[in-house]
Amino acid sequence: MKPKQFLLCIIALLGVATIFEGCKPKGTGSAVSAGAAEKSYVAPGQYDEFYNFVSGGFSGQLSVYGLPSGRLFRVIPVFSLDPEKGWGFSEETKPMLETSHGTVPWDDLHHVQLSKTDGDYDGRWVFVNGNNTPRIARIDLTTFRTVEILELPNSGGNHSSPFITENTEYVVAGTRFSVPMDGEGSDIAINTYKKNFRGTLSFVSVNKENGYMDIAFQIETPGVNFDLSRAGKGVSHGWFFFSTYNTEQANTLLEVNASKNDKDFVLAVNWKKAEEYLKAGKGKKVSNVKYAHNIYDEASHTSTSTIKNEVIVLNSAELEGLCYFIPCPKSPHGVDVDPTGEYIVSSGKLAALIPVFSFSKMQKAIESKSFEGEFAGIPVIKYEAALHGEVEKPGLGPLHTEFDGKGNAITSFFVSSELVKWNIKDLKILDRVPTFYSVGHLMIPGGDTKNPDAKYVVAYNKITKDRFLPTGPELAHSAQLYDITGDKMQLILDFPTIGEPHYAQAIRAEKIKDKSVKIFKLEENKHPYFTNGESAAKVERKGNKVHVYLTTIRSHFTPDNIEGIQMGDEVYFHVTNIEQDWDMPHGFAIKGANNGELLVMPGETQTLKWVPDRIGIFPMYCTDFCSALHQEMSGYVRVSPKGSKVPITFSVGTNQPADTQ
Repeated sequence: MKPKQFLLCIIALLGVATIFEGCKPKGTGSAVSAGAAEKSYVAPGQYDEFYNFVSGGFSGQLSVYGLPSGRLFRVIPVFSLDPEKGWGFSEETKPMLETSHGTVPWDDLHHVQLSKTDGDYDGRWVFVNGNNTPRIARIDLTTFRTVEILELPNSGGNHSSPFITENTEYVVAGTRFSVPMDGEGSDIAINTYKKNFRGTLSFVSVNKENGYMDIAFQIETPGVNFDLSRAGKGVSHGWFFFSTYNTEQANTLLEVNASKNDKDFVLAVNWKKAEEYLKAGKGKKVSNVKYAHNIYDEASHTSTSTIKNEVIVLNSAELEGLCYFIPCPKSPHGVDVDPTGEYIVSSGKLAALIPVFSFSKMQKAIESKSFEGEFAGIPVIKYEAALHGEVEKPGLGPLHTEFDGKGNAITSFFVSSELVKWNIKDLKILDRVPTFYSVGHLMIPGGDTKNPDAKYVVAYNKITKDRFLPTGPELAHSAQLYDITGDKMQLILDFPTIGEPHYAQAIRAEKIKDKSVKIFKLEENKHPYFTNGESAAKVERKGNKVHVYLTTIRSHFTPDNIEGIQMGDEVYFHVTNIEQDWDMPHGFAIKGANNGELLVMPGETQTLKWVPDRIGIFPMYCTDFCSALHQEMSGYVRVSPKGSKVPITFSVGTNQPADTQ
């Protein structure tokens, strides 16, 4: 690449999107070779090999695609309202979006982590992060629904998460933006950053039986920004590695002021040592925090939100052997650990090389105190003392690395728009393929495990000019699927994705598909307003609150005529789907409701709150096509003036008595 092109690409890296075209790799027109369609084709009626869980970025959702087909199967709402599924609209799911700030119906869902046992995916849960209002969520892979959301205190953001240890002992989160610790002392001048701002690393424990999360402890760190992280595995089990930037500790114009140092750091954390300090009582109990813990109960089909006020904090500068910095060029983004746990790869966005660190060399450096000094009280290991070697001239703008389990790594390059394959031990480049504009994360199924499934790699692209039909000023986000079974990577499929795809993980379908919940058994429904069959359907008034116990079945509601509702009433439609057949949901909506619909699975109960704003007759109907007579699945609710003498009456299959008013 000529010097002028190199300069343009570096400017692009700093955010000038208009010149990305100049950094487009050569030869892209012939990148797809013969046989690609056959390799990605999944015949009608056939299953895909993999479930691919892809973060939705600013959509706040998690999407599920099949690989190799690229077919979209499901969008799972996590931190965002979703009228399709009634998420955040039903009374049962509203508590899931509660935080210490009140209801926050959105977040920036960046990263995805499948639960692990002995370093491999076990198919139980998916963990995702909320980057904005710091949260971690857990999705149950029997229902493909969000069942838990935990807010994180003492955090200004939650980018470096929700990465997990090899037995899902902990889900770990590093703050993206260092801020003063929570409490009254946080009202300080921004320009006192170096003195008063702190980072935190939250270690969230996961119950092995039910998955319930709790903040086991936090580690207070110097005020830097944490970008990404990975747990050690194998020989490095018990350690965690975080990429950091803004070691300049700047608080304004970070694109310039946080890009001055030749090297930033990888932070190595000995979490086994943290557990020892915790048992020895070295943690400080902090009770001036406030954070929400939300849990969805699949038995009662309801959720609860609890505010908590206490965490235990360990101080990284005061506790010897807890944390170490390793210098890393320059403004590192990703940090990744190979399947053996020996090699730690960090990618400096502004560096023209990829440093590869050795865990065993790092341990020897710690033992011999091969330090070049300290940063804010934490020892800084000499760069060469921990370095296995450098991949030279790999490309422009290295971001993330995944592993194929055959001794090779594949790294994404944002500026030069390519994936590059290289050998971990001898650091030689083996292959490179274009990604068509700007790639961010990449994913190999099991690429962060002890045993990667090296059949495909997927590139998740940030900018996809002229890859798809134009749709106004914003174009579709893109994923690209490559076959990596041979020596050379082969592009076999493009497919659009929702939101902004950051990270993703994929797992073999057989680990999940046979565990899927098909129905909720009526006899196990513990919802407080469960209606056990049509004969139990009713309408009850309690003051100005009216509770409608309503059932759905193909193709009618019971009751379907309701009178006696008055202006000023709060009406709660408790809808029980009494079907016991797989994939037979029913919807529920009523004219004028200012929230959304309900989507109710077989055997489930969900509640819609409705406050009528005028008198009249209001149709209600099923919103999810259920039978040939779906259009007939409807009913009427009559709303009368406040103080009306019209009594509460309800029926199905018979007309109401004449109005005696």
